[in-house]
Amino acid sequence: MLDLAGTELTDQERLLLAAPEVGGLILFARNYESPSQLKGLMQDIRAVRKDILVCVDHEGGRVQRFRDGFTRLPPMAVLGQHWQQVPAEAIAWAHELGWLLASELREYDIDFSFAPVLDLDWGNSSVIGDRAFADNATAVTELAGGVMAGMHEAGMAATGKHFPGHGWVAADSHLELPVDERSFAQIEADDLQPFAALAGRGLDAVMPAHVIYRQVCSAPAGFSQYWLQQVLRQRLHFDGVIFSDDLSMEGAGYAGDFKQRCDLALDAGCDMVLVCNDPEAAGQVLAHLQQRKVSAHPRLQRMRGRPVADVDTERLQRARELAERLVGGA
Repeated sequence: MLDLAGTELTDQERLLLAAPEVGGLILFARNYESPSQLKGLMQDIRAVRKDILVCVDHEGGRVQRFRDGFTRLPPMAVLGQHWQQVPAEAIAWAHELGWLLASELREYDIDFSFAPVLDLDWGNSSVIGDRAFADNATAVTELAGGVMAGMHEAGMAATGKHFPGHGWVAADSHLELPVDERSFAQIEADDLQPFAALAGRGLDAVMPAHVIYRQVCSAPAGFSQYWLQQVLRQRLHFDGVIFSDDLSMEGAGYAGDFKQRCDLALDAGCDMVLVCNDPEAAGQVLAHLQQRKVSAHPRLQRMRGRPVADVDTERLQRARELAERLVGGA
């Protein structure tokens, strides 16, 4: 999975997207100008590759790439705060926000968003912070489950991140390699619980963290056969897609150069590797994958956006009013 430089496809990008080893495209704020521009960009992308998976980081709060022309979504911590008072209503709100998020993106033929965040907010991580629903596993599980159910209803797959939990460490894996010193038993008792529960409730994909859990494995989770095969696949019985986190992040530097990062992530169990914000590195990885002769796993097809019936305009208005009210109270 790679990205684009601007609001229109370049000739070089058309060639890149046509390569069968490129299975996904992630959009960022720099790729968005207006609803009409996004619609045109998506039409151009589909003209090159009808089958490519197109996604975006669209969680709400600080992480929402498309803003003007889209409903501003609140940080998910707002739902966690309400869950402490009225749990059932907070879960219902989560469902509607998940449905709204997905409905607005599916209108533009975007397949999925990398959401929801399943990390617990331990109060240590500024990069997670209010992106997390709450500081306890039960609230995170139920609220993220509500968002996931709403996304599914609107024809969109859900991706839980960042396995097995990024909220304990203070370091930002975009900028450095965080190390979590807790035991497996401590991680399993808390952070792992939302992943375990939602794996059994239809979670479509997981994105592992560029974090080393030193007492468990010497490799970051996204490069670890122990975490991805023994824990996620075997212990949690997860049979969905595993996406690497962005291999251009500093936390991925553990694995070496970009070819080595790609190999280690795929060999650990990732189905698709992301290389973002570094066109030269993306080109290196593409050439390497062409030499390696990889093929896409059939499970990636479950990430494709599904057609749904016409959106209920009255429900859409109510969901937008709910989002606006929650943004205002955040």
